Amino acid sequence: MNNPARPLLSAIQSFLALEAASGLVLVAMMVVALVLANSPWGAAYQWALDARLGPLSTLHWINDGLMAVFFLLVALEIKREFTAGELSQPGQLALPALAAVGGMAVPAAIYVALAWNDPAALRGWAIPTATDIAFSLGVLALLGSRVPVALKVFLTALAIIDDLGAILVIALFYSGGLNLVALAGAAACALVLIGMNRAGTTRTWPYLLVGLVLWACLMPSGLHATIAGVVLGLTIPLKDGHSQLEHRLHPWVAFLILPIFALANAGIDLDGIDAAILADPVFLGICAGLLVGKQAGVFAASWAAIKTGLAPMPHGADWRSLYGVAVLTGIGFTMSLFIGGLAFPNGEGIAATRLGVIVGSLASALMGLAILSMLRPAADS
Repeated sequence: MNNPARPLLSAIQSFLALEAASGLVLVAMMVVALVLANSPWGAAYQWALDARLGPLSTLHWINDGLMAVFFLLVALEIKREFTAGELSQPGQLALPALAAVGGMAVPAAIYVALAWNDPAALRGWAIPTATDIAFSLGVLALLGSRVPVALKVFLTALAIIDDLGAILVIALFYSGGLNLVALAGAAACALVLIGMNRAGTTRTWPYLLVGLVLWACLMPSGLHATIAGVVLGLTIPLKDGHSQLEHRLHPWVAFLILPIFALANAGIDLDGIDAAILADPVFLGICAGLLVGKQAGVFAASWAAIKTGLAPMPHGADWRSLYGVAVLTGIGFTMSLFIGGLAFPNGEGIAATRLGVIVGSLASALMGLAILSMLRPAADS
């Protein structure tokens, strides 16, 4: 007998497999970046990032250009999940949404408490609020069948809502002085995209063309240019509950764009770091926020939602497995490094940021792996 849920389960498992493989590649590129930055090629590595390619440096092309494509994919995933995916029903949305809110609020509060006396450091309050979906699912992949599919879906949904929160934070708190002329051009592009969507335009290339103009307008506007990817992703219409562009972009983002981002942003020259950085409020706030704040916020919110009946326990899960997954949400990496670059654009806190993100993320990964490795294999994985 055909199982009507099988196509959906297959699609979920394919998505999880791709994200997991991408996470393992991210870890590899992080190691490569650290090796390069501390090798005889360290100067060449930094020169390549600072080299000008037209109006921008290589690093800016990566963080402002390639990452706009990443945000386009994130917006497409958010739209799909809220319209036809795991977040389309209130019952499905409650647990990951509440967990995501807790997982953003508590790390931010911990960071602010540790950096309260340093106004410059306070700009990094949002760095430990993010969860890296690829990295965290990559760790889950190492556990095989010990984690039920429902928990993997929970982590995916939580990370997607987390990304939505990060997008709002970037737009509201990490924008510079506004250029009204550029903003007017960006607004006109956004209206054109909305108009094409309302008119039923289904071809992708007109959206991409207007999206490129939108990105160019946002570059000098004061808003971060990656917001263009978000606007574009939210206006491209879905067909049969998904976007063909999402399927085409996903491998390129997972195995090219994000690894390049990791290579460019994870390199730390350890020769320039001494023990004093361990007392730096940026480093402490990020480490404590990721390792302590994320797990505390996610698990406490999940516990409250389940105990009050607002949401059920994920199928096949128990409190230990849910806690293990909550620990894995402390893997911040991609979005944390990205927000760190926005918080400290002049580089004054970037070494502490990178070290804090790497240490906090790796500690969360190892702790979560240790907890979940003690579980028995799940029947539905």
